[in-house]
Amino acid sequence: MKRYPRNLTGYGATPPNAAWPNGAKLAISLVLNYEEGGENCLLHGDAASEGFLSDIPGAAPWPGQRHWNMESIYDYGARAGFWRLHRLFTARNLPVTIYGVATALARNPAQVAAMKEAEWEIASHGLKWVEHRDMPEAEERAAIAETIRLHTEVVGARPRGWYTGRASINTVRLAAETGQFDWISDTYDDDLPHWMEFGPRDQLILPYTLEANDMRFATSPGWVTGADFESYLKDAFDVLYAEGEAGAPKMLSIGLHCRLIGRPGKIAGLMRFLDHAQAHEGVWFARRIDIAQHWAKTYPHQRLTRPSQMDKPDFMSRFGGIYEHSEWVAERAHDLELGPAHDSAIGLANALARVFRSAPRDDRMAVLRAHPDLAGKLAIAKRLTAESTQEQASAGLDALTDDERAHFQGLNTAYVDKHGFPFIIAVRDNTKATILSAFQTRLANDTETEFATACRQVERIAELRLKEILP
Repeated sequence: MKRYPRNLTGYGATPPNAAWPNGAKLAISLVLNYEEGGENCLLHGDAASEGFLSDIPGAAPWPGQRHWNMESIYDYGARAGFWRLHRLFTARNLPVTIYGVATALARNPAQVAAMKEAEWEIASHGLKWVEHRDMPEAEERAAIAETIRLHTEVVGARPRGWYTGRASINTVRLAAETGQFDWISDTYDDDLPHWMEFGPRDQLILPYTLEANDMRFATSPGWVTGADFESYLKDAFDVLYAEGEAGAPKMLSIGLHCRLIGRPGKIAGLMRFLDHAQAHEGVWFARRIDIAQHWAKTYPHQRLTRPSQMDKPDFMSRFGGIYEHSEWVAERAHDLELGPAHDSAIGLANALARVFRSAPRDDRMAVLRAHPDLAGKLAIAKRLTAESTQEQASAGLDALTDDERAHFQGLNTAYVDKHGFPFIIAVRDNTKATILSAFQTRLANDTETEFATACRQVERIAELRLKEILP
């Protein structure tokens, strides 16, 4: 089966109402990445120095050498930046989630004690703050297991949240398969939490951010002054707050690093942003574990029928009759590149329609001719498919007077004689009166126009049928 794993649909046009506690219009998650002491360094057994996220312009790893300046900048984050941020957040009584690299936490016991005393959530940021992209799967699985072990040993409790950051294509699945995490944040795909399925595991995802993030003080394009960061955060806040006021509350993640935002010229922008946010009512500052628990309670995951995951026999059993007496449409659709986008009525209707539209004219004509006459002989003999029976009944075509039935049959005969296929209309979109009106109008059309119109109606009927059985 050709299958496309990425989910480009998400919540679509109608995201759920987050229903944050106390009717909050916006949830804000302050995340402090604690990486100091867990970065690439020869002292940590690595082959080169760190080259990522510092104030050194154009920094690159130094193979086989310690980088004194780089180490010193990371040291600043632990020695000064952390404590400046700790004073800021505790003075304002703001909850924080720590993304803690396990080896960094092990080398910073005083900071860990301060995190715990402040009742901050200490989630996991991996074993070491290094790239996972080239790790063999077995090695990464072992690293995640060791992360959980060491984190638990250092903190006194296992991590309930996970964020790698420098992830591989396997990271989220491997973390989920442990069954240890209430939430995982190695995605950037939404403004709301959502669920992902990994085998039997239903995993809650709390998307993170790389843009409302002070890392852009160290990347290009990025922030130059604290005011740059402040302005961006205010804009993000104002847009999301307005959406919340309109009844669609969202979540704003803010990513921070001790060695970056902990500098005095940068933290000033964060302070002004916090003034702005805290001046608004209905803002829920929350740890990620609090957001996760709220979402799991409010929107527990429900496993649904997923057409893209069905084998062909199951797919045919469920959808083979969507196009009237024309199973070949569903059979060919199953061979398309299906994915999460096709697990809804609209998505699967599109896949079926693609097959129908690209089929030879004779095949499409066969589909048209497979449809029954409206209120015709098959209906009287109760030989319609279950779908057609329900559809005709929805417009009252199963309860016609003798005169009405005779009128329909006369129109049917005239239409077929002229065009060579039955009159087809999505009955669920119409009433008996509008069907009769359309019948008389379309009877006067040329056959090519009617062929195109009938094909569109066949697609519409299929979509409506799918909406009866899929989200």
